Amino acid sequence: MLRLIGWAGMFPPTYRLLRAMYEVNDPRLEVEAFGLKFKNPIGLAAGYDKNGVAIKGLSSLGFGYIEVGTVTRHKQIGNPKPRVHRIVESRALINSMGFPNDGIDALRIARCNAKVGINIGKSKDTPIEQAADDYCALFRQVYRNADYVAINVSSPNTLNLRQLQAREMIESLLKAMTDIRNHLLPPKVPLLVKIAPDLSEAEIDDVLEAISLTGIDGIIATNTTIGRDGIPAIHHSLKGGLSGAPLRSRSTEVIRAIARRTMGRLPIIGVGGIANAADAIEKLDAGATLIQVYTGLIYAGPGLVKQINRALATRGA
Repeated sequence: MLRLIGWAGMFPPTYRLLRAMYEVNDPRLEVEAFGLKFKNPIGLAAGYDKNGVAIKGLSSLGFGYIEVGTVTRHKQIGNPKPRVHRIVESRALINSMGFPNDGIDALRIARCNAKVGINIGKSKDTPIEQAADDYCALFRQVYRNADYVAINVSSPNTLNLRQLQAREMIESLLKAMTDIRNHLLPPKVPLLVKIAPDLSEAEIDDVLEAISLTGIDGIIATNTTIGRDGIPAIHHSLKGGLSGAPLRSRSTEVIRAIARRTMGRLPIIGVGGIANAADAIEKLDAGATLIQVYTGLIYAGPGLVKQINRALATRGA
């Protein structure tokens, strides 16, 4: 499917046809966040187009922005297969991908009618103590081609990665990255950090304090969960992160907690379990400025973006 979408974006007739089918052009959908203007608040979450091979085609499906990656410094094949499991009865997925991608040198970013974020992550073989080296090197390579950069410290599928969310480690990492960003030539590229839904209230507070101290521009809440609530017990032993409908409530709780703690001053990208317009509105009402979809798109198809945009455009009209 990714190859087909990429091919469709390369040819003007199919590109125009898809835009005519799926885009909702309405100024009421426009959103401003971390210094950027988005034509609508709906984005494609990282993990679908890991290497940036179908950005233009994906943008024709009505998204306001596309987040590519997660990309690492070197090519890596990811974890052993099978590593993606559909839990159809729960409208969920469990994945243990492990950042498979062709490496930063192979990433190609095509300009399109949507904003493009680049999601970066630590390589599997990089010791956790040297993680900042990976993230800083990646940022130096991608910032010219990114509308924003997302720092992924919350995937459950790279060993020890989530340790980077601990107070001392996250503050050190974010400071290293903002120091580099602030010394690069303008324009200043927004930096966002993507967190796990499994953090405690105290751990969320630690991350928010580090964000405040270092000048990070926004937060993505949330990644997949290691919990197994909401799916049949037969699937509990599968390795990886759970996404989709069972994650919806928890991700919304995290968004609401962040918005309350920051008094709405920190832009939030809300992601987790959005399967229809009502789910999207729930995230926005909880305090998200932008939202992202992934698993819901797999089950509902590309018409999901149009459905949500139509509902948002007429909301309160």
